Amino acid sequence: MGLLIVGELALRAARCHLLASKSWICTRASPLGGKNIVLMGPPGAGKTTVGRIVAHRLGLPVIDVDDNILEKTWKMPVAAKLASVGGERFLEEEGQALCNFSASGCVVSLTGSNPLHAQAMQHIKQTGLVIYLDVLSEDILQRLARMKVNRIVGQEAGVSMSEILQYRKQFYEKWLDVRVLCGTGDTVEEVAEKVLNAVERYQKHAAENYVSTRCDNTESSSQKTYFSDVVVEGLATDGGLYVPKNGFPKIDDREWLRLAEMSYPERALVLLEKCIHPLDVCALDLRNMVFKAYSSNFSSEAVAPVKHLSHNQYVQELFHGPTASFKDLALQLMPQLFAYCLPPMCNYLILVATSGDTGSAVLNGFGRLTGAERHRTGVLVFFPEEGVSEIQKLQMISYREGNARAVSVLSDFDFCQKTIKRMFGESGLIGHLAVEYGTVLSTANSINWARLLPQVVYHSSAYLDLCRDGVIRFGEPIDVCIPTGNFGNAMSAVYAKQMGIPIRKVICASNQNCIITDFITTGEYDLRGRLLLPSHSPAIDILKSSNLERFIYYLSDRDSHLVKDLFSKLDRQQHFKVPEPLFGRIQQEVQAGWCSEDDCLAAIQSIHTQTGYVMDTHTAVAKVVADRLQDGSCPVVLSSTAHYGKFAPAVLKALKIPTVPQDPVEQLKKLSSTASRPEMHRDMMKCLKESSKRGHTVCQAEYSVLVEEVESMIHDSFLKVM
Repeated sequence: MGLLIVGELALRAARCHLLASKSWICTRASPLGGKNIVLMGPPGAGKTTVGRIVAHRLGLPVIDVDDNILEKTWKMPVAAKLASVGGERFLEEEGQALCNFSASGCVVSLTGSNPLHAQAMQHIKQTGLVIYLDVLSEDILQRLARMKVNRIVGQEAGVSMSEILQYRKQFYEKWLDVRVLCGTGDTVEEVAEKVLNAVERYQKHAAENYVSTRCDNTESSSQKTYFSDVVVEGLATDGGLYVPKNGFPKIDDREWLRLAEMSYPERALVLLEKCIHPLDVCALDLRNMVFKAYSSNFSSEAVAPVKHLSHNQYVQELFHGPTASFKDLALQLMPQLFAYCLPPMCNYLILVATSGDTGSAVLNGFGRLTGAERHRTGVLVFFPEEGVSEIQKLQMISYREGNARAVSVLSDFDFCQKTIKRMFGESGLIGHLAVEYGTVLSTANSINWARLLPQVVYHSSAYLDLCRDGVIRFGEPIDVCIPTGNFGNAMSAVYAKQMGIPIRKVICASNQNCIITDFITTGEYDLRGRLLLPSHSPAIDILKSSNLERFIYYLSDRDSHLVKDLFSKLDRQQHFKVPEPLFGRIQQEVQAGWCSEDDCLAAIQSIHTQTGYVMDTHTAVAKVVADRLQDGSCPVVLSSTAHYGKFAPAVLKALKIPTVPQDPVEQLKKLSSTASRPEMHRDMMKCLKESSKRGHTVCQAEYSVLVEEVESMIHDSFLKVM
């Protein structure tokens, strides 16, 4: 550490003494009981002033570490102490003084350098709730310049102020319990209000629970369902889907503008902190999970970059993860959350139905777990034998080691999904597996809240990228066009809008299996006599859309009786129609259209000719529908949900390549020599080169047969004698 520079000491000395009383034991009721409220942040963050306001509002004593601990412990000014012991020794003695600190029910303002001392921070965390005032570095620099502070603790010669602030940030991130994100221009009163709201949220953990879309949530219940329960259970016991009881938090404009300058992992962390209570997943653990999820396993440093396509159209490339589809954005994080939330003593078998991309993504995501978590979780994927591309199939069946397996079914995706939901509803089966094998079933489909929540991040991130790049100013609207079959991707965009992203319309794009489009345009969901048709865009070859249930629940003002009635009718009669007022709300919120097979291929060929860019078949569906429905008055972001290489034969056909090789690896090589952008996906090519034409299990479309596969998987994963 370098010398503690006089400039920062002057800043400290300039603060007034704030204690009216020398007592550090609160005699009034604190919102956190005997715990302190501890404010942490860099010099110039406003800790002392905000602490004084918070303490006054709560009627609590306020303690400033500089004035009330250091100077009283040393019996000399801080500057004099520095002069007598030097820089490194000063930091050590500063930390030791904090280790001897004792207070209860107070508001404590730390020094900017306290978090650099691990022992001191371990002690202070035991005494209270550590709230990080996360202020933009440029704002800090401007404040320090106004106060004529030009150097701070630990700043060596030749190191800029911004560099040392960036260095310190890792320590603030390490010790925080709760982040208060400060927007540019926030007054100290506004920051103090955010601190008070953060304390209230922390205190009211019980209010941040989850309910089923089919449960009468007006009834009082002592049994609360929290985030950790929802992650592990997946599907509610009544067959409904879990949603947060109080909806999503609203984020103000200045906070969104802070996020615009951040990297994707940083954006994800802040947004997820606001949606996951710190008592469910502590801040440091969440940070470690997020930064592991979105790191070198993505081929693009931007993770989910937005690129201009043509005119007012942009594509958000969601395929840079290890399995080349948008599913990776959720499934690199969800398995970590799942393992974190697991209760002790039981094994868990994750059941997944996939129409293509989810399978390899969930196998890859859970395969990245290590240690005990990996040994306690098995993953069994069911996919339609003829309903996925050859490359998707090879990706899935390449995972055959350890506790991960993919099994195909001689039916379609809807049968696979329906069978899994039936298993969850069979109490006899659930009980048998628990008693006989000590195994609990869960799911990683988008019916699991931990699958859907991370997708909210990338829709928000797309808008922020457009703001950062000067395409729009914050507050100006955009549309998003999403190829969707199960409605999870579209629903996550609706939730991003609820958080404050100015999405004007969510445009749902279907292929020839256009049941979502029919529902949105007519208000009727009709499965009667409807057959699933194979298409060039198999990931949206779905007729029974699970997440539509969340959408109806949201737009009906959480009318669980209506949701239960509608989806019970769908199960019994294969049909329902929503009430007229609800239909009107649906049409205000979303639009929908569909694309023929020929139009899909024509769009791929046309965009490649115009721009050199190659779209996959799902992105092409979104492009066609956006061209028809979007009025051009604002930008539209197309969700590019998969890399074009996953659907190589169809893309080669669209590009009018005369001879299409039979071998998938050769197909990708042919495409890579044709396409200039985006480039070939590194992990997909590697996976296919390593994957042989090995056999895989193919099941008859019978419920009992799939149950047998579940029991076999449990035996292989958990019961083999090593």
